[in-house]
Amino acid sequence: MYTAWSGISVFSDSCWVVRLCTMANCGGWSLYHISVFIITFFAYACYNAARKTFSNVKSSIQEEWAPLDDNTTNISTITVPTQSTEEHFLDSKQEAEVFFGVLDTVFLISYAVGLYVCGAIGDRFNLRNVLALGMCLSALSIFMFGTLSAWVNVYSRTYYILFWILNGLLQGTGLPAVVAILGNWFGPNSRGLVFGLWSACQSVGNIMGACLAALVVEQGYEYAFLVTSSLLFIGGVVVILFLVPTPEDVDVPLSIDGGSIIEQEELKERTGSTSEGTDLIDADSDASDEPQAIGFVQAVLLPGVACYSLSYAFLKLVNFSFFFWLPYYLTSQYGWEEKSADEVSIFYDVGGILGGTIGGFLSDRMGVRSPVVIIMLVFSYGILFWYSVSPGFWLINAGIMVLLGFFICGVSHLISAAVAADLGQQEAVRGNGKALATVTGIVDGTGTIGAAIGQILVPLLELNYGWSTVFYFFIGMNIMSTLILMPVFINDLSVLSKRLNASEDKESTSLLHSKAN
Repeated sequence: MYTAWSGISVFSDSCWVVRLCTMANCGGWSLYHISVFIITFFAYACYNAARKTFSNVKSSIQEEWAPLDDNTTNISTITVPTQSTEEHFLDSKQEAEVFFGVLDTVFLISYAVGLYVCGAIGDRFNLRNVLALGMCLSALSIFMFGTLSAWVNVYSRTYYILFWILNGLLQGTGLPAVVAILGNWFGPNSRGLVFGLWSACQSVGNIMGACLAALVVEQGYEYAFLVTSSLLFIGGVVVILFLVPTPEDVDVPLSIDGGSIIEQEELKERTGSTSEGTDLIDADSDASDEPQAIGFVQAVLLPGVACYSLSYAFLKLVNFSFFFWLPYYLTSQYGWEEKSADEVSIFYDVGGILGGTIGGFLSDRMGVRSPVVIIMLVFSYGILFWYSVSPGFWLINAGIMVLLGFFICGVSHLISAAVAADLGQQEAVRGNGKALATVTGIVDGTGTIGAAIGQILVPLLELNYGWSTVFYFFIGMNIMSTLILMPVFINDLSVLSKRLNASEDKESTSLLHSKAN
C-alpha cells in the first residue's frame, strides 16, 4: 500500500477503485486521466476563488479602513460592521485606493517570485505534496489577513502587507504544479482543447469567489475571506488524498494522448523548435532512467519561452487589472451596489471560459498556437475602446464583459496553460516532464511581474486622468503583447506554409500515380 506522502496513492493496489481506474477507458483516457482533470480543476478553482476575494470586497473594506468623503454618500446598501471615524487607520478614500494598489502590487510581486521558485521546486519534489501544502498554507495566510485581523481588531499596514506577501508566495505553488501534472497525463494532440476546457477553472474559481463574497459580505467582509480560505484548505486535503501526479505512479502507459503516443514531430512544429542546436539537456541524461530537472537559464533559453513570457507580461497586466479592479470600477464609476458589481463581473469570466476553450480547440486544429493568440488580441483593441465609452447600463456592461473576457481572459488562459505545457515538453527537452513546472513558472511568473507593475499604474492613472485613460493604457499594453509575439507568429506561419505545401505535393503525387495506373 502506498501513502499520499510517498506521492503514489492512498489506495492499495487491490482496492476496487484502482482496478476500475486501470481497466476503464473513456474515449482513449483511463479514469485516472479523468480524475486528474477533475481534481486539478477543483484545486485551481479554489486558488482563484480565494485570490478573488479581496477585489470583490474592496468597497466594504474601504468603508471600514477609511472614512467616507464629506461629499460622498455610501453607495452600498450593504450593512457592514465599521469602526468609528477616529479609529480609521487610513485618512481618506483616495489613500485607501492607493493602499489597495500597494497590496495588489506586493501580492503580485510575491506571487511572481513564488511562481519562479515553486516551478523549480515542483520539478524536483513530489508535485502533489507541493500543491497540497501550498493550498493549505495559503488558506491559513488568507484567514490571518482578512478574517482574524477583523475579529481581533488588528488594523495595521505592516500586518496586511506581510500576510499578503506570504499569500502571494504560497499561491505561486498552484499553476506550475497543476500544469505539470496535467502535462504528465495529456499529450499535445488534444492539449489545446483539454487545457482550454481545464483553464475554465480559473474563471469558475473567480465566479465562485464572487458568488460566495456576495452571499456573506452583508455579514462583514471578514466572512468572505473565511469562506474562501476554508474552501481552499479543503481543496488541499482533497489533493493530498486523491491526486495521482504521474502515470508511472499507477503503471499507466506514458504519453497517452487520446489513446495514442505523443508525436514529437508535431510538437516540434507547434513550438517552432528544431533538432539542431536546441538540445539543452545534457546528452548524458539519456543514460539515466530518471529525467533530470533543467535549470532556470536553460528553461529561459528554450525556443519560444522568452517571447511568450514577455508577451504575457503585458497581457496579464490587462487581465489582472480587470481581475482586481472591475468590481471597484463598476461601484465607483456608476454608483452600483457592491453585490451588483460582483454579479456583472462574473460575465468577464464567462467570456474567459468560452475564449480559452474555443481558442484551444482552434489552435489544436491548426497545430500552432500563436495565430489564434494574435487574432484574439487584435479583436480586443476595439472591444476595450467600446467599453471605455459605454454607458452604465447593466445589460450593456454584461454583454461587453463577455466579449472582453473572450478576447483577453481567454488568451490569458491559453498562454498560461496549453502554450506553457507545449513549451515545457518541446523537442529541445525531449519531452522531459521535469521541465514542465519550471517553464510554466517562468511564463506565468514573468506575466505576473507585468501585472504587478500594472497595479501601481492603474490607480495613479485613474486618480490623475480618469478611467478612460486607463482603458487606452490597456489597449496599448495589448498592442505591445501582440508585437512581442511576432517572431513566434512568423515562425508558425512558416510551419503552416510548409505543411500546406507538403499536403499539396502529396495530393499531386497521388494524382499522378492514379493517372499512371
